[in-house]
Amino acid sequence: MEVIRSNDAPAALGPYSQAMRVGSLIYTSGQIGIDPAAGKITASTIGAQAEQVCKNLGAVLAAAGTDLTRVVKTTCFLAHMTDFAAFNDVYARYFTSKPARSCVAVKDLPAGALCEIEVVAEV
Repeated sequence: MEVIRSNDAPAALGPYSQAMRVGSLIYTSGQIGIDPAAGKITASTIGAQAEQVCKNLGAVLAAAGTDLTRVVKTTCFLAHMTDFAAFNDVYARYFTSKPARSCVAVKDLPAGALCEIEVVAEV
C-alpha cells in the first residue's frame, strides 16, 4: 500500500489519506468542494461545488499517476436529491468514460457541502 498526497487538493479534514494505492488501483477518500487555496468551501451552488470536487479528485489522481478517464467506480453523495440533474450536468463533463456509479442523498455532509465524490481508478 502507498499513501497518495497532492498539494493541489485540500488536505484531509480528519485522520485519513487523500487516497491509497493498492496494486494498480487508487482508492480516493471522498472529496468535497473545498477550494485548496482558500482552505474552505467558497462556492454556494451544487454546480460550482461539483466543479471543485472534480478538480480536487483530478489533482489527487494526478499525484497517483492517473486521471479521471481511468476511473472505474464512483460513489456520489448529495445533500439534496433535488440537485441530481444539476450535479449530473457537471459530473458528465468530467467522467466522460462513464464509470460505474452509485449516487445517494444523505442527511449531512462535512463542512456543509452539497456534494461529495469518492472514486476507484486504475493506474
